[in-house]
Amino acid sequence: MELRQLKYFLKAKELLNFTEAARALNISQSTLSQQIKQLEDELSVPLFNRIGKRITLTEAGNLFGEYALQSINRADAGLLLLQDLKNLNTGNVTIGVIYSMRILFAKILVQFASQYPNIKIQIVFGTTKDLLERLNLHHFDFILTFHEESREPHLKYQPLFKANMVLVTAKNSSLAQKTNISLQEVAELPLALPFSGSSTIQFFEESFGQKNLVPNICMEINDIPTLFEIVKTGHWHTILSDTSVNDPDVVGIPIDGKNMRRTIMIISLREAYEKKAVKKFYDMLSFLSQ
Repeated sequence: MELRQLKYFLKAKELLNFTEAARALNISQSTLSQQIKQLEDELSVPLFNRIGKRITLTEAGNLFGEYALQSINRADAGLLLLQDLKNLNTGNVTIGVIYSMRILFAKILVQFASQYPNIKIQIVFGTTKDLLERLNLHHFDFILTFHEESREPHLKYQPLFKANMVLVTAKNSSLAQKTNISLQEVAELPLALPFSGSSTIQFFEESFGQKNLVPNICMEINDIPTLFEIVKTGHWHTILSDTSVNDPDVVGIPIDGKNMRRTIMIISLREAYEKKAVKKFYDMLSFLSQ
């Protein structure tokens, strides 16, 4: 059994089409079919049902897919280990970041890229739900996100710091001079909130629900700069972490309550190999907690 056979199988499993899988792998369809047939012969079980040009996974193929993916990931981890031993200043780091961390994260990113110019960095912004799903698919070395929910045993959690939740309002709003505001007052205001897939809106839905409050949500938008433009009109307000507020035309008013602070976490896969470059990134991020 060869790693390339496992890679061929996983691509065919993903696309359920030998022609498309061969094209994605940049090999001929006959080579793909031959390698998968050899794998099936070695395992003594068919992995695919072949119905004309269509293919579907057999029960064995579905079960085997998980182990094939683990084998590929472990082989990749071994390769990374050897590369790390040779030279820290090569390789790549892929990070998932929630939208509300973009301002603080950008400062760390510039610092890291300046210090390690030969390391390729890929950053993906998204909601907590999307980032966790992609982390579980090994798309990221780690993610930065809010997290207060139950912890999964296969994930590693490293708290960074706590962020205050604030009502964001226009600088010329009648509320702008307030030093704090209650959740009940917030519920009565016309709100434009982050999209429902974000952890922030889920957090506040639970917070409002615990106090039997029904917020006046007028719109949901999955882009923070657009939210700020809406807020600047003075007709609507939004709720974000104070880490998101970096616009001279808006102000953030702390929301009352001991539960109105959220923890920013570094989350990674517990069993994944931790690159030296990732550890260096952790070191830089740790300054945020000081």
